[in-house]
Amino acid sequence: MGFSRRAVSLGLAASLAAPAVWAQGARRTVTVVVPFPPGGSVDALARLMQEGLQERLNATIIIENKAGANGSIGAAQVARAVPDGNTLMVTFDSHSTIPALIEKPPLNVETDMVPVMLVGKAPYIVATSVKKPYRNFKDVVEAAKKAPVSYGTSGPGSSGHLAMVMLGRKANIPLDHVPYKGAGPAINDAIGGHVDLICASVAALLPQITAGNLRPIMQMGPQRLKSLADAPTTAESGFPDFLAEAWWGFFAPKGTPEPIVKDTYDALRDVLSKPAVADRLQTTQQMTLLMQGPQEFSKFFAREVVEWGKVVRENNIKGE
Repeated sequence: MGFSRRAVSLGLAASLAAPAVWAQGARRTVTVVVPFPPGGSVDALARLMQEGLQERLNATIIIENKAGANGSIGAAQVARAVPDGNTLMVTFDSHSTIPALIEKPPLNVETDMVPVMLVGKAPYIVATSVKKPYRNFKDVVEAAKKAPVSYGTSGPGSSGHLAMVMLGRKANIPLDHVPYKGAGPAINDAIGGHVDLICASVAALLPQITAGNLRPIMQMGPQRLKSLADAPTTAESGFPDFLAEAWWGFFAPKGTPEPIVKDTYDALRDVLSKPAVADRLQTTQQMTLLMQGPQEFSKFFAREVVEWGKVVRENNIKGE
């Protein structure tokens, strides 16, 4: 049986286009798994993008909170999902600590999922009650040489905990960790002066800083935020090689075809580029939008797994 060159060309073009067309056509209902409880920054990001994604993908977007085990329960659910573009996960920096914190994690975070987009970053902040005498981290160092200095975080193995462990080692001072079940209780006790310091994301602390209840003494990003212009960075505080930043990103199940990953990335980028969405993230979460694609995000994530895993293992840190 013979075929004309035109027929062959058309058939080849159709076959190459098929995955993208199939991917778009298959998106009737897309589940975005948030592996944490409602109310946190990850949940807020998902819900902020929900309407825009529905319009962009012409699909119903369902936000599903699947919390537990440092985010690994929700992540494992996504890793097991059919890789057809209809299941995604949005998470943040603690995802990179799962292999080190959980003795038998239900997934391999580096091979069971595909990075789609690194949305953005924001620095962790060290703050203290306005009732406390600390004005900068040098004051903390001097105080810690004379008596124990305590700090609260959202829980054992949290990014705030790991960051303060590293900071204590670099400053060569003892810091006593007081873990809480979430950032809310930790913030309340910091305001009341029941712990000397608190380390949490800028999104969690900024409202109480603005209200005059907490004083920021260090921000762990590469440069000062405009909203915290008086708080020095780690480099300015004497730790030039140390950063601790929250980050947010989207993942898809392993085996998701590249055209679907690209289509998903393009849709996320379009939604995040809308001024109403971008302005909200930059204002409420103080996020620096990056919108990095799969290749850049994959390299970044691999580094995070190695670096924070080393901190966990060297200091024998256990999660909840």
